[in-house]
Amino acid sequence: MAKWEKTDVNVGVLEIEVDESRVAEALERAFKKVVRDVNVPGFRKGKVPRKIFERRFGVESLYQEALDLLLPEAYSEAVLEQELDPVDRPQIDITQMEAGKPLLFKATVTVRPEVTLGEYKGISYEEKSTEVTEEEIAEELAKIQKSHAELRNIEEGQIEDGDSVTIDFRGTVDGEVFEGGEAENYQLEIGSKTFVPGFEDQLIGLALGEERDIEITFPEEYHVKTLAGQKAIFHVKLHEIKRRVLPDLDDEFAKDVSEFETFEEYKKSVVENLEHQRAHEREHEIENEIIEKVVAGATLEIPHVMIEQEIDAQLNEFGQRLAQQGIPLDAYKEFTGATTEELRSQFMEDAKRRVKTSLVIEAVAKAEGIEVSDEAVDLELQKLADTSGLPFERVKEIFLARDPGFINLRADLQMRNAIRFLVEHGVKA
Repeated sequence: MAKWEKTDVNVGVLEIEVDESRVAEALERAFKKVVRDVNVPGFRKGKVPRKIFERRFGVESLYQEALDLLLPEAYSEAVLEQELDPVDRPQIDITQMEAGKPLLFKATVTVRPEVTLGEYKGISYEEKSTEVTEEEIAEELAKIQKSHAELRNIEEGQIEDGDSVTIDFRGTVDGEVFEGGEAENYQLEIGSKTFVPGFEDQLIGLALGEERDIEITFPEEYHVKTLAGQKAIFHVKLHEIKRRVLPDLDDEFAKDVSEFETFEEYKKSVVENLEHQRAHEREHEIENEIIEKVVAGATLEIPHVMIEQEIDAQLNEFGQRLAQQGIPLDAYKEFTGATTEELRSQFMEDAKRRVKTSLVIEAVAKAEGIEVSDEAVDLELQKLADTSGLPFERVKEIFLARDPGFINLRADLQMRNAIRFLVEHGVKA
């Protein structure tokens, strides 16, 4: 039996009563578990009668074990009975635990906030052309042309922007070589901005076999604190210059990079791809424009714990991205000097936006009765199976292992369907 009373906007107290018969059953289960490890003279381990056990240790010695058995069950039942949607672990306060009497306890619960939607149908969005200009087509072709350029050694000449060069360098600060400041046969693309600002620019014009001293100043926010803001001199020797030679945009090029026989056919396919990409981008822009207006029109108060949970998730994602680059999160914090608290603070505003958006879209789905059928789940799993090349049943098995009941997948599909609903009911401005 449970009673729910709200004490704040998103917080309330569940008063829960568990009858004495269940308490007695839990105490018996607790005894059978605890007695296995109890030594009492005259009895084999695990064979001590309960009366003797309680006389020696007291029935109170079973209370914590019995509570560990009772509380999760009773709390879950009360949440279902009162149709609550908790977003955090409850704070439990035991008010009565005694053999032969009901268990009484209170659970302070933070619940998912109520969302008051504003207008969400008929939201206007700006109509924009998805036409691709000749300039954009030329830029795309130039990008493709550059990606298929051949790097050739230059026998004589000077470094130009875009060249790939092989150099030796030795950097000093106040006449002393610093850690990581020297290398031999180092390959660098001029204009890539992978080196300290100012270094690559000063290499332009350097001739093959020539040596040059380059003076730079490390940025104030440089990740190596001992070098931040310091002036350094790099002695550089140039060994090799490789320069990109662009292929001609002709029929031979089209045959080399595509299934088309002529450049005109290939160009047409490039334009079609650009148009498709532009239309896809515009779809996302419309979605974002409508979602922003719907979210701005909604009223809700987000529990702080939900924001903290989202920050946890974002910080975890950030750590995984760093790990893929071979950089542990702790090492990143050491390089940058950033604390965990500072990183969490950086994620704060985005976390608030994400949580609010998610809650508002959920509220739209609820208001419109948007549900996700088993058939829709299977269709999504089939798409993933087709993409991955794995059998459908194997994909289903993998998802079930990490997402029991497809709860997260259903939530994601529901979110997508709700956004599609908003766009379908939007109005061009």
